[in-house]
Amino acid sequence: MRLRAVNSRESGSLLIIVLWIAFGLVALTLYFAHAMRLELRAADNRVAAIEAGQAIEGAVRYVSNLLATVAYPGQMLSPMEFPCEAVPVGEAQYWMIGRDTNDWGINFARPTFGLVDEASKLNLNAPWLTAELIQYLPGMTPQIAAAIMDWRDEDSEISTDGAEDETYARMTPPYKTKNAPFESVEELRLVAGMTTEILYGEDANLNGILDPNENDADDSPPYDNRDGRLDPGLMEYFTVYSREPTVGTNVNNPEELRTFLEEVFSSSRTDEIMEQLRLTGGTGGQGGQGGQGGQGGQGATYSTVGSLLEFYVRSGMTVDEFAQVAESLTAATNNFADGLVNVNSASQYVLECVPGIGLDYAAQLVAYRESNPLQLTSVAWVAEAIGDDSLAIQAGPYITTRSYQFTADIAAVGRHNRGYQRVRFVFDTSEDAPLVLHRQDLTHLGWALGQDTRTDLLAQTKEAR
Repeated sequence: MRLRAVNSRESGSLLIIVLWIAFGLVALTLYFAHAMRLELRAADNRVAAIEAGQAIEGAVRYVSNLLATVAYPGQMLSPMEFPCEAVPVGEAQYWMIGRDTNDWGINFARPTFGLVDEASKLNLNAPWLTAELIQYLPGMTPQIAAAIMDWRDEDSEISTDGAEDETYARMTPPYKTKNAPFESVEELRLVAGMTTEILYGEDANLNGILDPNENDADDSPPYDNRDGRLDPGLMEYFTVYSREPTVGTNVNNPEELRTFLEEVFSSSRTDEIMEQLRLTGGTGGQGGQGGQGGQGGQGATYSTVGSLLEFYVRSGMTVDEFAQVAESLTAATNNFADGLVNVNSASQYVLECVPGIGLDYAAQLVAYRESNPLQLTSVAWVAEAIGDDSLAIQAGPYITTRSYQFTADIAAVGRHNRGYQRVRFVFDTSEDAPLVLHRQDLTHLGWALGQDTRTDLLAQTKEAR
């Protein structure tokens, strides 16, 4: 009996040991299974991120080829002309985040998709841009406007309300005024008086729409006034990239101009245009000698024209006539014109900074182009919309309807709608082939595709399961 009791105790102890070993093995198995599951998910996320990155690279090649084959150089492509939303690339898909420059909307759900026209903004390095012109931009102050001009000019003289080395020497750490052109819009952060709130506004993720966290006051960053409208900050109004090539027949060369016009219009109509140019006054000095024949006659003089819009006003052409020749004419003397503002795509705030348009006519121009989208084939529509030839001529040297630099702000997700990536590219098409001028990874700014896109992707993921 005693032996049986000992054997029972030994068997019980052995069973407990076996159970503990089994429990340990199960626990170890579960631990490794969980670790492998996490590793598998991490690997899947890494693959998704790689796929998203490759989708972005594919989108860049597509945009480059697209811009290289546009029918008319300088044309701003409509989002309706190419895929730019949820474009599939293998198991990934990408979006191009654009802007609606007619209005900073109150849409919380979906951004605008497409390319961003850099000529729709004010070029910080444009020689015609002054502190007086930009001081009325949202968030701008006279002091910051003057400091911007002092930062980019070549001298060390302090302008009224401006800032030079003396101001920056008191910074922590101290630094000097650049006294050279801006290399990026982000460089504005170094200008005296500039803050992140003024530069970036409420648009924390730089997507051009009012996300929920950008309309909740102090509940979450960034700080906002909870007014239901987006303050995009000064970033949205400036660029350093806009320029366009100046090719075609120069309107200040009467002989060449007459020859060109006779190829498009009749000789009698050409005579009328040339005579009108001779009779009306110009903004510049006296031009060259007139061509043979016509009412102008041998030796007729023509005043220098400062812009194509002035040429249109002085020539007496109709809008339709000017549209036939505008793409083949120029009034410039240099190979490139820097800092022109595209009146077909600029926002009201940008147009308010253009001489001749200003606060009085910017809203009028925006309303006109929204109501007459088919009339925007040349700068002639600006004269029609303003209704004042002298103001139109004043605006002429600073505006265009062409664009040669575009931003492609590309966001993408990989398999299972994971691996979100976002990179911004700036393309230049002013020379032979499209060239990427700038590349900036914006993934760290977080989700930028809006609530609607997130909802759509979650629904796709559930269906796939």
